[in-house]
Amino acid sequence: MTVSYTLKVANSRFGGFSKLLFRWKGSIYKLLYKEFIVFVVLYALLSLVYRRLLTEEQKRLYTKVAQYCNRSTDLIPMSFVLGFYVTLIVNRWWAQYTSIPLPDQLMCVVSSNVHGKDERGRILRRTLIRYANLSAVLILRSVSTRVLKRFPTMDHVVEAGFMTQDERKKFESLHSDFNKYWIPCVWFTNLAAQARRDGCIRDDVALRLLMDELNLYRAKCSMLFHYDWISIPLVYTQVVTIAVYSFFAFCLIGRQFLEPLEPGQEGDLDMYIPLSTLLQFFFYAGWLKVAEQIINPFGEDDDDFETNKLIDRNLQVSLLSVDDMYQNLPPAVKDKYWNESTAQPPYTTATAAETLKPSFLGSTFDMRMCEDTEQNQAVDASPSMPRTQTPLLSRFFTAASPAISLKNFGRGSRGHPHLRRPRADSGFPSPYPKRSEDPESVACIEEEEMEDEESQATKSSTPGGPSGGTHPPEASETRRMELPLIQVKAPSSDSIGADQTEACEP
Repeated sequence: MTVSYTLKVANSRFGGFSKLLFRWKGSIYKLLYKEFIVFVVLYALLSLVYRRLLTEEQKRLYTKVAQYCNRSTDLIPMSFVLGFYVTLIVNRWWAQYTSIPLPDQLMCVVSSNVHGKDERGRILRRTLIRYANLSAVLILRSVSTRVLKRFPTMDHVVEAGFMTQDERKKFESLHSDFNKYWIPCVWFTNLAAQARRDGCIRDDVALRLLMDELNLYRAKCSMLFHYDWISIPLVYTQVVTIAVYSFFAFCLIGRQFLEPLEPGQEGDLDMYIPLSTLLQFFFYAGWLKVAEQIINPFGEDDDDFETNKLIDRNLQVSLLSVDDMYQNLPPAVKDKYWNESTAQPPYTTATAAETLKPSFLGSTFDMRMCEDTEQNQAVDASPSMPRTQTPLLSRFFTAASPAISLKNFGRGSRGHPHLRRPRADSGFPSPYPKRSEDPESVACIEEEEMEDEESQATKSSTPGGPSGGTHPPEASETRRMELPLIQVKAPSSDSIGADQTEACEP
């Protein structure tokens, strides 16, 4: 029977897990006590032989052998081998449990889509769900020793009510060398198709939903069969078992308390009982026993699956769902909170303290905003607003705008195009404050900016300017369009302070 202690660990408290150490059923003590006794007895026998029966020369030889065995234990990667193996076993164990077919979804679809209040409709619904349960019983007989002991022959299956005599004759007349758990599923599909033709299933959508749920149910039956057929490779299990047994075989010899080799040499403390070795055996051997117990959860161990209980439960709830509960509904009335905008179920005295706790509205809900009103004012983003640059980008771009004034390429007095540098009131500082500025270049840039401002003011004051509607492009724009493209090389850290561009003529 499955040992459940979920309620005992519902709340974390002092000594909560310590109380679980005194339970016997399903415990590691019940699994390991025989192997533990054998290990202790063998260790004690070797200790007596070493202390009482060996001569001095033989003791020296045994001491060298024991030291060699003790060093050899470090060469066996016990934690890695056992940890990976047990992790694989536990994942497989839980996957097998989730593969056990449960008829809950299928019975809801049958109850809602297979209609008929007469005896014919009732027989149809009960037969469909019985076929599904029969398929689960057949596959569980193939993988679970408990179910096989309960239904050792097909006569027991018929006597239990999962199959009629006529269905048994049909089942046995179909000869196959393989497991025939899928036959009731095929009966289910044929009976559902007949119900669709008779009108008990009113449309093809309902039939399709019924088939989809049956396929999911059959897939779980198939998965159980494959889990039972394809085991973890035997090589892996053998490697882990040999590693554990050889490790503790070396420990029996190498973990003995030895006398010093030389007469005047100081030896280790003789404790007679190797507590650390016994704990190590308890942990590693217990780890292996856990894997042995859950590698096949369909046996009769304490923590194996209760397959017989699952069969009883599935048959009972599925028949109840498709028969007694078919269109047997309580009256639909107004609920208790019909006239209330906010539903608030009552609390008991034991849980009244939970109402004092505020609801979680987000991790930043109680965050204090900046008290400065200027920082909280909304501001429209515009191109004239200062923009910040990251330190990484500032290594490749100067603080000025990356655009180059194309007017400089058309004037003979300016032989070098310059990257525009920020003005004092532009809002963002130069990343190179110690860099020397070319006075002539700065003067040219300022003059160019003043000319641009004057030209913009002139355009806005003319009737054909920006406020006067559309107008043909200016000559300056045409000239700018005809200029060749010039590739500007980004400045590197080694060229800071030097001239960034080469002279070029348009």
